[in-house]
Amino acid sequence: MAVGKEMVKAEVGMEEKEKWLMHYSSFHQILLVGEGDFSFSLCLAQSFSSASNIVATSLNPYDLLIKMYKKAKSNLEALEKLGAHLLFGVDATKMKLHTDLKMRKFDRIIYNFPHAGFHGKEESRIMINMHRDLVHGFFRNASGMLRGTGEIHVNHKTKAPFSDWNLEELASQNSLVLFECVAFKREDYPGYNNKRGAGSRCDKPFPLRACSTFKFRFSPTGTNILGNMNGISTHTRLPLTNTVSIDCSRIFVGYSNHAVETLGRSDYNVGYTVLEVLRLGFERYMAEGPGRTLTGYINLMQELQLLSRSRSAFLRRMLLGSDQ
Repeated sequence: MAVGKEMVKAEVGMEEKEKWLMHYSSFHQILLVGEGDFSFSLCLAQSFSSASNIVATSLNPYDLLIKMYKKAKSNLEALEKLGAHLLFGVDATKMKLHTDLKMRKFDRIIYNFPHAGFHGKEESRIMINMHRDLVHGFFRNASGMLRGTGEIHVNHKTKAPFSDWNLEELASQNSLVLFECVAFKREDYPGYNNKRGAGSRCDKPFPLRACSTFKFRFSPTGTNILGNMNGISTHTRLPLTNTVSIDCSRIFVGYSNHAVETLGRSDYNVGYTVLEVLRLGFERYMAEGPGRTLTGYINLMQELQLLSRSRSAFLRRMLLGSDQ
C-alpha cells in the first residue's frame, strides 16, 4: 500500500522537464508562419517530444499543400499525433484577424525565409518591394501577437539582394527592435528541409548560403537603443553624436563586464540579461517624464554604475574582513 502511495505521489508531483532546441523551449508558446512541408515544426515537436505548445500555419490550403510537398502529409500526421494545432490558408499579413489566432499571444513567432514568390529577378526593385511589403505586413500583425517578453524570429539571407529588404527598418515601422542576429545553420534543426515553395520546383530546396536568425522584440519607442551586444553602433539611425556613442559603448559594456566579475560567469546569458535590463530601463526612464533624452539616461547609468561598483567593493572588503 505504501508503495502505491509513493507511486501516486511521484506521478502527481512530477514536474515536466523543459527541453530546448536552439532558441526554442518546450515551455514556449510558439507560432510558425508560412510553413512549407512543415518539417521545421516537426523538428521542434520531436525535440520537445510534444507539439502541444506549437501552432503551425501555412498560406496554402491542405489539399494543395500535400500535392506540393511529398513529405507534407506524413509530417502533418506526425505533428497531429504530437498535439500540434495546424492551420491552413493563413495569410501572414492578416493573421491577427484569423479566428483561431486573434485571441492568442505567443512567446515565439517564427517566419522561415519569407518570400513573395518568383515574379522576376531577385535584385529588381519590383521584387524587393514585393518582399518588403510581405515582411512589413507580417511584422504589423505579429507585433500585436506577442506576450510581454515574446520574440519574433525571421530566418533570412544576409547577402544582397536579400539584405536590401532591410528587415530592421521594416521592424522599426511596427514598434519592433532588433536585439540579436545569429548565424542560422540548417544542421542545427534535424529533419528541417527548406523549400522553394512556388512553381514547378516548389518541393526543391534553395541554396541557403549566408543567412541568420533575426530576433525582434516589441518596443513602444521603436528605437534600437542597444544596437548590438558590443554597445550602440551608428547604423541604428539614432541622432547620436560621436561622444554619446562612445559613452553608450563604454557604460553599457561596463555593466556587462561588472556582471561577469560579480557572478563569475562569461556566457551569453549574462550579457543578454544586462542588456535586456538596460533596454527596459531606458523605456521606463523615457516614459516617466517629458523632455528626457538618451544623454540623460546615459548619465544616470554612469552614476548607478559608480554606486554599484562602490557597493561591491565595500561588500568585498567586509567579506574579507579587511574593512577599516
